[in-house]
Amino acid sequence: MRRVNVLAPEFDLSSEREGFSWRGARLGGQLGAAKIGASLYELADGERSFPYHHHHGMEEWLIVLAGAPTVRTPEGERTLRRGDVLCFPTGPAGAHQVRGPGTVIIVSASRAPETIEYPDSGKVGARPPGLIFRAQDAADYWEGE
Repeated sequence: MRRVNVLAPEFDLSSEREGFSWRGARLGGQLGAAKIGASLYELADGERSFPYHHHHGMEEWLIVLAGAPTVRTPEGERTLRRGDVLCFPTGPAGAHQVRGPGTVIIVSASRAPETIEYPDSGKVGARPPGLIFRAQDAADYWEGE
């Protein structure tokens, strides 16, 4: 059985994109998990984890370890504190985005296939094959057949 210390994780993820700069650790992968994923993210003040999105096949949980991150949901924004746990259900009601400052863990069922929608940019992601499309480019089912 593998062990991970969330207070001193082995950082193996990072993003340097402006507005989405963070470092993280794939806790699920480090534990050898196959069906449950968990990643730890350290977010500086104002930095966001990912674009505002929701999943169609996978719910996610957010656990706040430190700081006072802000979460954006369909109900608006609210500041969280250490110890808060939220569940983002599948579908539009579970749309979310996390903004620092804070350290959080996001837990999810690691499953594919999966589709993810990004309401702010009108994109849809599909895994597999791991591609993102603009919803406005949708084609009729029979087009090209």
